[in-house]
Amino acid sequence: MRLFPVIMALFVTVLLVSNTVAVKVTHLGPFYFDGATILFPIAYIFGDILTEVYGYKRSRIVVWTGFTACVMMSFVYWLVGILPAAGDWHQQEAYLSILGQTPRIVMASLIAYLCGEFVNAFIMAKMKIATRGRFLWTRTISSTVVGQGVDTVLFVIIAFSGIIPGSLLMHMILSNYVFKTAFEILATPFTYAAVGFVKKVDAVDYYDNDTDFNPFRVSFKDMA
Repeated sequence: MRLFPVIMALFVTVLLVSNTVAVKVTHLGPFYFDGATILFPIAYIFGDILTEVYGYKRSRIVVWTGFTACVMMSFVYWLVGILPAAGDWHQQEAYLSILGQTPRIVMASLIAYLCGEFVNAFIMAKMKIATRGRFLWTRTISSTVVGQGVDTVLFVIIAFSGIIPGSLLMHMILSNYVFKTAFEILATPFTYAAVGFVKKVDAVDYYDNDTDFNPFRVSFKDMA
């Protein structure tokens, strides 16, 4: 599995960068979304590739690796933020406004990520068995429609419910969901090419026929 560690590293990198740039909220046309929206769908594409090629068991390890990395990142941002600033360094407020960790946002991000990614991987794996490995596009799109839906709804509601008006809350959910889902659909040719390339290089095409889909049952034997 020469490409597995590379794809895992890219997945975690995209995840960390997405969570960092999520602090900026932007408004383009009818869409109202945070900065992570333009990048986070790529994590789902990597997730699709991992599950399609290497199976749910190995994807489960990657999901938990990403979760651990996000926790560590949030902790370091928080720790650096509470350290006393040097007398001649006047950017403390700027640092806190961008990288200061709000417990509610962190919790929303982690819960939404875990639930969305595991739903995405579960649907990919089950549909691959049901379709006997055919019609990849049905799996990538279906898993994204449900996984991104779970992720978006959980994050926005946990992070912003009671803080912004209900109408804006719904608008943000719809904007994020439509953008992310459309991104995945448009990226289908790329996903096909990437999956084919990885299967060829690593000579792997795993089917989760006997897999225990409990997301908490992680064993590093699955890396073998």
